[in-house]
Amino acid sequence: MAALQLQNVDWRVGANRWEHHTNQFSSRGLIVRRGAAFGIVLMANRSLVSGEALTFMTSIGPSPSESAMTKAVFQLSSGSSGGWSALLVANDENSLSVSISSPANAPIGRYTLSVQISSQGGTSAVTLGEFILLFNPWLDVDSVFMSNQAERQEYVQEDSGAMFVGSTNRINMIGWNFGQFEDDILAICLLILDRSLNYRRDPATDVSRRNDPKYVGRVLSAMINSNDDNGVLAGNWSGNYSGGRDPRNWNGSVEILKEWKSSGFKPVRYGQCWVFAGTLNTALRCLGIPSRVITNFSSAHDTDRNLSVDVYYDPMGNPLDKGSDSIWNFHVWNEAWFLRTDLGPSYGGWQVLDATPQERSQGVFQCGPASVHGVREGDVDLPFDMAFLFAEVNADRINWVEDSSTGVQRKTSVDTHSIGKYISTKAVGSYSRMDVTEKYKFREGSPQERQAFHKALGKLKPSASFGPTSWGGLESEEEVRSIAGQFKVTGILAVGKEVSLVLLLKNTTSDEKTVTVNMTAWTIVYNGTLVHEVWKDSVTKSLGPEEEAQYPVKISYAQYDRHLKADNMIRITAVCKVDNEAEVVVERDVILDNPTLTLEVLDQAHVQKPVNIQMLFSNPLDEPVKNCVLMVEGSGLLRGNLRIDVPTLRPKERSRVRFEIMPTRSGTKQLLADFSCNKFPAIKAMLSIDVAE
Repeated sequence: MAALQLQNVDWRVGANRWEHHTNQFSSRGLIVRRGAAFGIVLMANRSLVSGEALTFMTSIGPSPSESAMTKAVFQLSSGSSGGWSALLVANDENSLSVSISSPANAPIGRYTLSVQISSQGGTSAVTLGEFILLFNPWLDVDSVFMSNQAERQEYVQEDSGAMFVGSTNRINMIGWNFGQFEDDILAICLLILDRSLNYRRDPATDVSRRNDPKYVGRVLSAMINSNDDNGVLAGNWSGNYSGGRDPRNWNGSVEILKEWKSSGFKPVRYGQCWVFAGTLNTALRCLGIPSRVITNFSSAHDTDRNLSVDVYYDPMGNPLDKGSDSIWNFHVWNEAWFLRTDLGPSYGGWQVLDATPQERSQGVFQCGPASVHGVREGDVDLPFDMAFLFAEVNADRINWVEDSSTGVQRKTSVDTHSIGKYISTKAVGSYSRMDVTEKYKFREGSPQERQAFHKALGKLKPSASFGPTSWGGLESEEEVRSIAGQFKVTGILAVGKEVSLVLLLKNTTSDEKTVTVNMTAWTIVYNGTLVHEVWKDSVTKSLGPEEEAQYPVKISYAQYDRHLKADNMIRITAVCKVDNEAEVVVERDVILDNPTLTLEVLDQAHVQKPVNIQMLFSNPLDEPVKNCVLMVEGSGLLRGNLRIDVPTLRPKERSRVRFEIMPTRSGTKQLLADFSCNKFPAIKAMLSIDVAE
């Protein structure tokens, strides 16, 4: 009898990928999930006979070893072991059906499978090929297991979504194309791991540690920003984005990841927090780690780990770019879902990962995973970066007024309530906003919330003592404020219109008070970066006992037009001096609405049939808008993205642009559009399209 010889291998790609929930990936080849069996068929010159043996070997990474779990050698047998195993399913005339299983804690990535045949006293070895192994949220013994099917669909399989931006008094939603199944994205996400600092320092150890989602998540949080390692995205919050793209113009992660690879791994310019978060979300879902995008409004950046954020003003009402602390109108990060085997059962579930480069952690710009449950409890001494996260959602805000001539700083107020508001994510299965604030902290002002705050502060500053006046003398200070103030919007907030507010001031005492008010308005970037002063005013007024007064604020379009950034944000500040003594700071950030961009689908959408889409836009201004560009993308709706140059629009002119898309997958898909021109740097629109087979 001739020796047994292999002639071909059938990877059963279609059936395996269907069973392993990887059939949506556009890339060719076998993609499977760990801990679950997949079948292959070996074509041979005859059937296997008694006395012959098949020994399989899987390997991953540059120097695979059994001790590091990056190599496994296992016999074809009739039973499985929990480790790597090969089970004989059928032995026909000239084909062998084999079921191969991986352990539920195997490292993820690109594997090589080979087989050694012992037949007729000789041995021959054959490399069968490569397959990709991913995390398995469908398997109850995998550390990323998610039991709820609707959540698994949303957090692993959904390839488009939305994020929330804006400010506490105006929350807006923008769409994002995650596109984790698009052509080449899986390969790029594996390349991100291979270009990390950890891999460069010690590739064998790095690959063996890819069995752990908390390790993979932390590496990705470092690699999505370019700060230490030539990672994917370069951040820029200056308001000047020449040499790259205004972060507001991206519609999704696919273009960013492809550009990073095609440029020879040069950082893509530019990102801000939601761009980092959208891109990290793509990588996590792609590798099989359930994940979602989270927005924290009024988010603190506490640089000195004292759980308070100092904000400075000059007596004229100008916000001062002073000190390293800041408060962002919003900040976007990610949550990934997995067990915390290092911390214990109560810390499992959602973990914060943040790829926006704010502070170094272990010498590198990376953040997390930090257990959301641990943040709520004030467990700031646990890994990773818990103190930073706790401050983002629960620091106290301290306002100071600094006299520039003397350098004297006066504390005007301590605010324990304003940081960490409306923590938001997209709801499962719909585009509504889900509030998850209570997962991050107890209700503001509740005894548990202050308890968690003091516990956290005690762990960071063990010498701190807690009496009613120890933390900035809060109680006593609130009482002495003789003036209360707030800004109220009185007009329509829209680009091109006058910004109209009033400052309401009230004398809260039974004595007459003389109030001097210095007001300024600055255009800003959403993280508080000051761009340009666009308006100022001062007024002195006597207020009788308990009297209220109003001061109008009017900022014309001509005043802010040239200085407004794509965030459309203006910060209005009033520093109120009472009887030349105590100062009260009143502040309001306003966001101006863009004109509406409308998308309409003109035909019934079918897979592989062209569909006509129409965009409508009206120029609301009394001047022309030029350099108009429409960028469109959507996973499953068109390959890559579409760029359309739109002619200059005369004052008040309406534009109508038609274009064609070609859907590649059925189901409900999201079309995302970004319209930019010289007067409106980033107008967004999204449209759900139901694609029939």
